[in-house]
Amino acid sequence: MISTVVWGTGNVGRAAIRAVHAHPALRLTAVLVHDRAKAGRDAGELAGMEAMLGVPATDDIEAVLAAGPRAVVYAASGDTRPDDALADACRAIRAGAVVVTSALYPLYDTVGAPPEFRDPVLAAVAAGGGSLFVSGVDPGWANDVLPLLVSGLGSTVDAIRCQEIFDYSTYEQEESVRHLIGMGHPMEYEPLMLAPSVPAMVWGGQLRLMARALGIELDDIDETVERRPLSATVRTRTMGTFTAGTQGAVRLEVRGIVGGEPRLVIEHITRIHPSCAPDWPAPPDGGDGAHRVVIEGRPRISVTVEASDEGENRSAGGNATAAGRLVNAIDWLAAAGPGLYDALDVPLRPAAGGLGRKQR
Repeated sequence: MISTVVWGTGNVGRAAIRAVHAHPALRLTAVLVHDRAKAGRDAGELAGMEAMLGVPATDDIEAVLAAGPRAVVYAASGDTRPDDALADACRAIRAGAVVVTSALYPLYDTVGAPPEFRDPVLAAVAAGGGSLFVSGVDPGWANDVLPLLVSGLGSTVDAIRCQEIFDYSTYEQEESVRHLIGMGHPMEYEPLMLAPSVPAMVWGGQLRLMARALGIELDDIDETVERRPLSATVRTRTMGTFTAGTQGAVRLEVRGIVGGEPRLVIEHITRIHPSCAPDWPAPPDGGDGAHRVVIEGRPRISVTVEASDEGENRSAGGNATAAGRLVNAIDWLAAAGPGLYDALDVPLRPAAGGLGRKQR
């Protein structure tokens, strides 16, 4: 059994605890929390499970890493603290752990990663013998393994479009939704995630990774952003009120240019209420969220993935697939040895939990 730590118990961390517990090759040995109010609480309770797991949460990072875990699921956010997230991940790698995380956007594509992120990881790998794999949902499987897999079903491919279409009113991360993305702020407010060059920084690695797999060279990566205001005040279950006239929807594209044309496109269409920007695309089933891949070519192929969890919540479902991609890679990474890996290295394998297996 691979001793595994889950570091963070937010949206991804809750799902990661459940995924580690379900995996027959993994054993949950510790849960790290930042909020001292969570310290001492059972991991099963923090993950919203019916059963207690007998693993109390702790905020003692040094003690947990000193125990020599074989793997760490780093589920703390890196959106507003990328340097801290990088330092945390390197600390666990130097302790000899396989580290999987969605928090380090610049390392989704290991070949094109900036030296200020790549070099500290490689130094930690050399020093401690651990490894790192960064993935998630979007960026993650929705714009790397899924489109590449589907592209192989056709004879010719002219363009690939990856879409995330979501109603963010179900998303339980108010700081990111309001301040990073700008929902509920005046239209003159410039949210960090939409600032020039930031979308390309977040999703550009996915475009480079797809291009590398397809054997093509990108001439350039560009981005477009469009925003719409709310026509009426709306109230959400998880994040309170969003006032009429403030930002209510965003549509952005990060585009890989080949021969002067956008051939690889990652598109996000996000709303805080379905009434905002009704002319923009919506999930095919009319629900509150989906990931979609469209392959333009012969034949034309369209694939939509809808995931739900924690009471039919599709935001939670998306987070659960991110956790699943990471957790299900741990035993492969443990066997592969020290290194810095990306989605072209780490296979997407069949599920290890469930299907009649006896639960622990």
